Amino acid sequence: MNLNFELILFYTTLVAGLIALFDIIFLARARKRKAKTKLPIAIDYAYAFFPVLLIVFLLRSFLFEPFRIPSGSLEPTLLIGDFILVNKFDYGIRIPVLHKKIHDVHQPKRGDIMVFRFPPNPSVDFIKRVIGLPGDKISYIDKIIYVNGEKIQQEFERNALTQDEESSGSNIVEKQENLLGIKHDIYQRSGRLSYDYRDIVVPQGMYFVMGDNRDDSWDSRFWGFVPEKNIVGKASLVWMSWNSSDYNVRWGRLGTIIN
Repeated sequence: MNLNFELILFYTTLVAGLIALFDIIFLARARKRKAKTKLPIAIDYAYAFFPVLLIVFLLRSFLFEPFRIPSGSLEPTLLIGDFILVNKFDYGIRIPVLHKKIHDVHQPKRGDIMVFRFPPNPSVDFIKRVIGLPGDKISYIDKIIYVNGEKIQQEFERNALTQDEESSGSNIVEKQENLLGIKHDIYQRSGRLSYDYRDIVVPQGMYFVMGDNRDDSWDSRFWGFVPEKNIVGKASLVWMSWNSSDYNVRWGRLGTIIN
């Protein structure tokens, strides 16, 4: 079951605020006339938690939202167990809960790592790299991307071993990809076949996204485009990283800028 934390936080903040407001309007004066009257526990909690809940709700809705990386689809850029901050302001101001944009700031750029609500199931958040912008023509042939007919260059870096949450290793090839000026590392598995297609045009108001772990990513190659209305924000910073295979903090990743 996927819990909608945003909605839970909204209703919790609303209830606490209404209880505090009801007390201010109807109960506080009568209580003042009685000496040493103790606040009812519900009202006491409402006054204590409402300011904190409101601040958290506003920060999470308009500035930064924490997000945990649940899978290896963006390895080696982001690892399972990374905790990141998602910049929600950079792609425009949206009304909380309704997610309707009310003010443009910037549009997603090619190469951005973007968090969005999964189109087939908007209650689930996904994170991928933006490959195609509205109007772009995308091809994927023999594990190489072509954007508007231009081949995206890849350079071999090393053979490596990656691990999943069950600690089973997989042989992969690590390469550096130059996505029209945005350089980042990718993983490929030599034993996996390429899921090829040619000349897919990204519709207006849509984005084509892929994981950096190219042969182990459920992305636009399989389920289609990301509508602009589904965008949550831009991944910006790793603030915590936990390696569940050896129960240790990956100290070297803390504070890593995501690109």
